Amino acid sequence: MTTGSNRKPPANRDAPAEPLKRAVAGAMRAIAKKPELEVAFASDRPALTPERARLPEPPRRLTPLDIAVLRGHGDSMALRLACHDAAVHRRLAPESQAARAVYDAVEQARVEAIGSRRMSGVAANLSAMLEDRYHRGNYHEISDRADAPLEDAVAMLVRERLTGLAPPAAARKIVDLWRDLIEDKAGRDLDRLARSIEDQRSFARCVRDILADLDMADEADLDADESEEEDEKGEPEQDQEQGEGEAQEQSQSERSQVETSEDAAEDMEEGATEAADAPSGELPDEAEAADSEDAAEAWRPPPGRANEPQGPDYRAFTTKFDEVVHAEDLCEVDELARLRAYLDKQLAHLQGVVARLANRLQRRLLAQQNRAWEFDLEEGMLDAARLPRVIVDPFQPLSFKREKDTDFRDTVVTLLIDNSGSMRGRPITVAATCADILARTLERCGVKVEILGFTTRAWKGGQSRERWLQSGKPPAPGRLNDLRHIVYKAADAPWRRARKNLGLMMREGLLKENIDGEALDWAHKRLLVRPEQRRILMVISDGAPVDDSTLSVNPGNYLERHLRHVIEEIEMRSPVEIIAIGIGHDVTRYYRRAVTIVDAEELGGVMTEKLAELFEENGPVVRPTRRRAGARA
Repeated sequence: MTTGSNRKPPANRDAPAEPLKRAVAGAMRAIAKKPELEVAFASDRPALTPERARLPEPPRRLTPLDIAVLRGHGDSMALRLACHDAAVHRRLAPESQAARAVYDAVEQARVEAIGSRRMSGVAANLSAMLEDRYHRGNYHEISDRADAPLEDAVAMLVRERLTGLAPPAAARKIVDLWRDLIEDKAGRDLDRLARSIEDQRSFARCVRDILADLDMADEADLDADESEEEDEKGEPEQDQEQGEGEAQEQSQSERSQVETSEDAAEDMEEGATEAADAPSGELPDEAEAADSEDAAEAWRPPPGRANEPQGPDYRAFTTKFDEVVHAEDLCEVDELARLRAYLDKQLAHLQGVVARLANRLQRRLLAQQNRAWEFDLEEGMLDAARLPRVIVDPFQPLSFKREKDTDFRDTVVTLLIDNSGSMRGRPITVAATCADILARTLERCGVKVEILGFTTRAWKGGQSRERWLQSGKPPAPGRLNDLRHIVYKAADAPWRRARKNLGLMMREGLLKENIDGEALDWAHKRLLVRPEQRRILMVISDGAPVDDSTLSVNPGNYLERHLRHVIEEIEMRSPVEIIAIGIGHDVTRYYRRAVTIVDAEELGGVMTEKLAELFEENGPVVRPTRRRAGARA
């Protein structure tokens, strides 16, 4: 006799969002034509490498809008993999930072327009994603053109031309603020873009024409790029056609990117506490991936240009409105305490990791400060270990000891942190926490620490620019923004008194533009007057110097050229040791001692590692490297 089983069929244990994740991942592989593409989901910014994509983790309670936004991020990344050639993009990219921002944004608009024109569902997803992006960024509240990003306005107008879709509701204000100016200067070249949407090279040339129309790039630069491209094409290829040569070049470029980021991609599953609000367009830059091959080589000075001034011509139109301010003077005490609590809450899980790294650094530093003693002396400190022999033989003299002087030099470390708008979100939060814990650790080891920040007082020029306008716009005015240099912790101030000050980095509206050269010079001069024997300057940044008001009326490399000049002066002629850490930006192009990381969460490990190397007298020589995200401490 048989009895029926009481076992129930196993329930489907998949989370509610799992079917959606599988569907989005499958759609991405199909659009990108990459069956092996790995797709991960995490509560962090979207990111993309040639072999792996990271999408935002969907919320527990999904709405149709949440699904559309997630699919929009996936479609945007997949289209970039399918329709974008990094080598072509890199060859035709302009040098100016402001022009490069427009160039990158328009290229992203091109790849998304290709998918929107072919698939209506993709168009709807991308529209939802863009609406979500601009809504989260409060772009609908912008009322002044100075606060409206030009690159976003141009990208939305290009999207409108290519797809016929109006800008998202949240972005209409910034488009309307710029539309008349852009249409008046570059309307004809905008109309030409639709004819070359499938040809990236021709499209990029049209974009360069638009940049010239907007006075953001020189046509001579484009001619030079084209002649260089023709020279590259003219090189003989054995037993290959021209098209095969270009395909090989593209594959080599992709392989170089994979070498840089294959371990970095392993990091993508690890989530953070911050919701992902960045657009898919904010992906790792091709320039960074392209620089990976150079970054892996030994450092060499940047090539000089015979007719290019090396920096002494740099000046500020006026320094009357610049300020060096202590953090506590920018914020009320109660608000500083609230911001500090918010900082601690945001990265509670990270503090344990960085604390372990800091303890490791402390052990390595204290190992260099081991106490050594001289024994059997006639005076000094009584040696208790030798008292028994006096008891055994009262005629034995007392034995004394004296501590030897250690050769560990007194040291001061300055952490100079980029407070620009591009550091907003996770990078600045991690930087503040790491600086806080390292300051505490080094203080225990007898090393003084100074924490500084640099930004500007206004977006796109402040009172300096107003003064220039009132003066009749004299040509070549130099720097046209008001500097704000912040002292979060002075070298002689104890950590407990400055702890709350680091919360200021979390304050909305503090992070604006960055003029790195003058900030570096300021921090360097503060170190020169210190009495310590050894002085170390560590710079933490995520990009090249940017100030739209200055670059709009000066050469496109004006700020970068000055930065290179200041770095060269410090590295070649100063007793200060300088090291730089770039977050997603290749700083090895500027600094002799430098390291580039892909993810902000690596910052704590890299800071402790590089400081330990500098403190070790016979430590390894620091060479410029590109740090892989997978190589976390």
